[in-house]
Amino acid sequence: MRLVFAGTPAAAVPSLRELAARHEIVAVITRRDAEVGRKRVLTPSPVAVAAAELGLETIKANRLDASVTARIQELAPDLGAIVAYGGLVREPLLSTPRLGWINLHFSLLPRWRGAAPVQRAVIAGERETGAAVFQLVPELDAGAVFSVLRRPIEPDETSGALLDSLALSGAALLASTVDDLAAGAAVAVPQQGEPTLAPKLGLADAHLDFTLPGDAVYARLRGVTPEPGAFALLAGDRFKILAARAAASDDDDAAAAAGDGDSPAPGAVELRGRRVLVGTGTHPLELLTVQPAGKRAMASVDWWHGLNGEKVVLS
Repeated sequence: MRLVFAGTPAAAVPSLRELAARHEIVAVITRRDAEVGRKRVLTPSPVAVAAAELGLETIKANRLDASVTARIQELAPDLGAIVAYGGLVREPLLSTPRLGWINLHFSLLPRWRGAAPVQRAVIAGERETGAAVFQLVPELDAGAVFSVLRRPIEPDETSGALLDSLALSGAALLASTVDDLAAGAAVAVPQQGEPTLAPKLGLADAHLDFTLPGDAVYARLRGVTPEPGAFALLAGDRFKILAARAAASDDDDAAAAAGDGDSPAPGAVELRGRRVLVGTGTHPLELLTVQPAGKRAMASVDWWHGLNGEKVVLS
C-alpha cells in the first residue's frame, strides 16, 4: 500500500524501517529540527535522519496544518501510520488516507492513554505492559484496536530499556497489521475497560521522595530513567541519580555483622561495606551512579569518598 508515516523519536525508527521494507512510503512527517545539548545545536529528529537514509520525502512540521494536509492529499495515500509523532491528527487530514490512520501505542489500551505510557506504567509498579495498534479517532488514543502484544516488565527494567524493546516488537506488530489491512483481513475491536491517562512527564515527576516505601521510590526512579532523569535535592541543588537498584538481601546481613543492622533513615546516605545506600520509608536502595550539581557522572563510591566523612541527607 501507499503509506504516509508520522513519527519523531528513536522509538519510531524501527517502525519506519519495517514499513519501508514492505510497502511504499510516499511521505514521512516529523517534527522540525530541535536544539539539542548544552550548545543548543539544531538537530534533525531520529525519524528525519532515517527518512533521509531511506531517500523518502520528509515533511517537517510541528503542527499538521492546512499546508501539510494539502500535500498529503496530493500524494493520495491508502493509509497513515503514526508512532510517537508528538502532535494531533485532526480533520480533514484524519480522513485523507483511504483507510484513515492507525497508531502504534506503547501500552495495553485503554490503560495509559497519552504521551508517556511506558514511563507511567513503570512508575505505577505494573508488572505487565505491551503495545497496541488502533484506529486513530479524534478522541485521544480511544479508537478500536487491531492488534496487541503483551510482555512483562522486568523488576529492574528502566522505562528507557523497556521502550527500546517495545519499539522493536511494536514495529513488527504494526507492519503485520498493515499487511492485514492491505489484504482486507484486519478486524478492529472496541477498547474495553476503564481508561487511565499518561500525561507527559515534567521535571517535578523525577523528584524522588524517600519517605515513600522503597518499592515506590525504585519504581519512580526506573520510570523516569533516562528522561527526565531521577534526582533529589542535596543542600538545595539537584543531585542526579543515574543508576540505582534495590539493596540486595545480603546488605542487611553484612550490616548486621558489622554491628549496624538498621536501615538508613529516609533520605540518609550511608556507606555499608562497599555499597552506598540511601534510606526510604522501608528498605534502602543502593546508589550506583550519581551526578552532583556542577560535576560529572561518577560511581557512587567515588562520590562518597570525596565527602570526607560529611553526613548526607537527600530530600
